[in-house]
Amino acid sequence: MSATNTATTVKPKRSVADVFVEGAVQGWNIGVKSTIPNVVMAYAVIAVLKLTGALDFISMVFDPIMGLFSLPGVAIAVLVGAWLSMGGGVGIAASLATAGMLSNEDVTILLPAIFLMGAQLQYWGRVLGTSGVQAKFYPMYFGISIMNALLCMFLLQFFV
Repeated sequence: MSATNTATTVKPKRSVADVFVEGAVQGWNIGVKSTIPNVVMAYAVIAVLKLTGALDFISMVFDPIMGLFSLPGVAIAVLVGAWLSMGGGVGIAASLATAGMLSNEDVTILLPAIFLMGAQLQYWGRVLGTSGVQAKFYPMYFGISIMNALLCMFLLQFFV
C-alpha cells in the first residue's frame, strides 16, 4: 500500500479592509472605464439629435406609441439607449430630464424599464455568444426582457 501525498494549498486570510479596498478599486474602474463614458456619450448623442432637429422628429413619430405609457415620444430614445447600454439609457434620461423634455414622473416610469431590458446588445456578445446558447433562442430572451419592461411601464403609469 502506498500512501499518496496530496498537497493542499492554503490561501492566506485577507482582512475585511483588503477585501473592501479591492472591491472599491474594481468599482472605481467600472465607473471610470464603462459607466461614465456611456453617460457622456449619451449626453453627446442627445445634443447632436437636438441640434439637427432629429429629436423633434423622433418625438413626433413616437408620440402615439409612447402615449400608451403616458410618456412623450422622445422617451423612445431612452429605451433605445438602454437597449444598447444601461449607462447610456440613464444618461439619455438624465439629459432629457435636464432639458425639460422628460418630467420626474416620466423618468420614474422609464427607470425600471432601463434595468429590465438594459444593455441587451452588450450582453448578446458577452453572455449569449460565449455561453453556447443556440441562436434560435435569442429572440425569446430579448423578447421576454422587452415585454417585462413594457408591462412595467404600462403598470407604473397608474401609480406615478
